[in-house]
Amino acid sequence: MGAVRWLPAALALGLGLWAGGGESREAPSYSAAGIVNAASNVAGPLAPYAIVSLYGAGLAYSRRAVSEKDLRANVLPTELDGVRVVVEGSAAPLYYVSPEQINFLIPYNTGAKFPTEVSLTVWLDGRRGPSVRLPLQEAAPALFQLDRETVIATHADWTLVTKGAPARPGEDIVLFATGLGRTQPAVAYPELPRGPIRIANWQRFRVLVDGKQLDPGSIAYVGVTPGFAGLYQVNLRLPEDVGPNPEIRIGIGDLLSPAGLRLPVAPKAPN
Repeated sequence: MGAVRWLPAALALGLGLWAGGGESREAPSYSAAGIVNAASNVAGPLAPYAIVSLYGAGLAYSRRAVSEKDLRANVLPTELDGVRVVVEGSAAPLYYVSPEQINFLIPYNTGAKFPTEVSLTVWLDGRRGPSVRLPLQEAAPALFQLDRETVIATHADWTLVTKGAPARPGEDIVLFATGLGRTQPAVAYPELPRGPIRIANWQRFRVLVDGKQLDPGSIAYVGVTPGFAGLYQVNLRLPEDVGPNPEIRIGIGDLLSPAGLRLPVAPKAPN
């Protein structure tokens, strides 16, 4: 799938990590309204294997992102600095903790039939926060963002697509998302994926470019990004007639990512 050494920094930006500090001896405080898709920062139904952000108060003593030294046998930790997130009885893998925010992964096997609701509780050194109910569905697509209006995407050489280095009509690019649900075959959860694995619902997957559905033949791959649990990538070829800076949405059936995000695309050169 290529080298993406820039990706952790870009995802940190996309996940919206907040600085925090200070020690609290109170139990963690949060509500279901503060639990959002980490890519879109929008509350609503989540999905198995989605990366999620939880906002609240007194969630941790310090600000800490997971690092390579935290991995054991290629598995993300389920506890960081005394913080644990339990989803429907299973400890969730953690990406980041701070007093105001936790980024975590919905365990892959959460939920049997959809839509459903699952329980979530945050623990901090044995002090338990409230148990809240979260809606869960088979997919909750969302694209990671460079800013409020722009998706994270790369050129074929894995450099970022930006306003200063836009994509071109007919170019092969890669989009990054979460919330695309389970895979076929199943990932070797809880290990980080070691190679590409296609999503289970790939036949129902679609990409909308300025509201027009992309030809399925232009989508080369939609599945997990090797080395990143809960992160998916979409390898596609832009239409030759795409206009400048089109709106990009992805979806599985009628479950679509939020509207309003655009991809920097240069105008087509005149003949």
